[in-house]
Amino acid sequence: MPLFDKLRRPLRDLRISVTDRCNFRCPYCMPKEIFGREFAFLERSELLSFEEIARLAAIFVRQGVKKIRLTGGEPLLRRNIEHLIAMLGSIDGLEDLALTTNGSLLTAERARALRAAGLRRITISLDSLDDAVFRSMNDVSFPVTRVLDAIDAAAAAGLTPLKIDMVVKRGVNDASVVPMAARFRWSGHIVRFIEYMDVGNTNAWRMEDVVAGREIAERIAAEWPLRTAEPTYFGEVAGRWTYEDGAGEIGIITSVTQPFCGSCTRARLSAAGELYTCLFAGSGRDVRGLLRAGADDETVAALIASTWADRGDRYSEIRSEATLRLKKVEMSHIGG
Repeated sequence: MPLFDKLRRPLRDLRISVTDRCNFRCPYCMPKEIFGREFAFLERSELLSFEEIARLAAIFVRQGVKKIRLTGGEPLLRRNIEHLIAMLGSIDGLEDLALTTNGSLLTAERARALRAAGLRRITISLDSLDDAVFRSMNDVSFPVTRVLDAIDAAAAAGLTPLKIDMVVKRGVNDASVVPMAARFRWSGHIVRFIEYMDVGNTNAWRMEDVVAGREIAERIAAEWPLRTAEPTYFGEVAGRWTYEDGAGEIGIITSVTQPFCGSCTRARLSAAGELYTCLFAGSGRDVRGLLRAGADDETVAALIASTWADRGDRYSEIRSEATLRLKKVEMSHIGG
């Protein structure tokens, strides 16, 4: 039987962070001033092992999860992640297995290996096509050409439909919105424009830095007319828009200006084995400790069920000065 929370939202999606480390220092996620050389990342022994992740994933699938996405940090930093993908891909009842990456480590060989292991889809983050802007945003001077090469490698390996995520921040990269749309029209790839969000406590978020999804759509439609499209499934986070000339579609994620808490079906498992029920949560439930104490699957399943049943999260709908002051888990800890 599916699990439902207090607002009758089913548990359908699981985001699994496999590492809290990343080789980028994007200011909206892992600003260098905080996540510098002295920052204490998780020790290897603190990370969930592949066997623990696969066991938990199987329990989640038996409780209604249909889709799993691997995140980080940067998930391709986790050694031998292809082995984990193969383990997850063998779970009966799992319908979709995807991964989000910054693309920096995604060579053609790696993309083929991920696909062979059982990965079905991939999302690649790319915040600008302008090399100077992109280098500034990743804050490690990583060149945009290598991410574009990663996109080509993923497509060639069959990791499609490929999604490209762009976080839009006013005055930083919003001039890149139309060029990004132009680059990927007719490509078969879906660019998703994401409103700059107040995730975590370290990104100095301000409402005036947000470019509303409505404005993003207007900028693109001024060049190529758009029409809205129906969601492909319940709980889809991106509003869908298709080009009237048939050049494909884009997505716009409006967590700030048009929240979609009411249809959120996602649970999140941190690299340290904590279960979170919201991207903006302040704390999670310790599942790793339960596993390592010898709990059986039924006990773990009961913890998951009770946690989801108690869920009433709707942070984006009630965002206010009061909620902005609450301590929230960092995105690099639980993934996006």
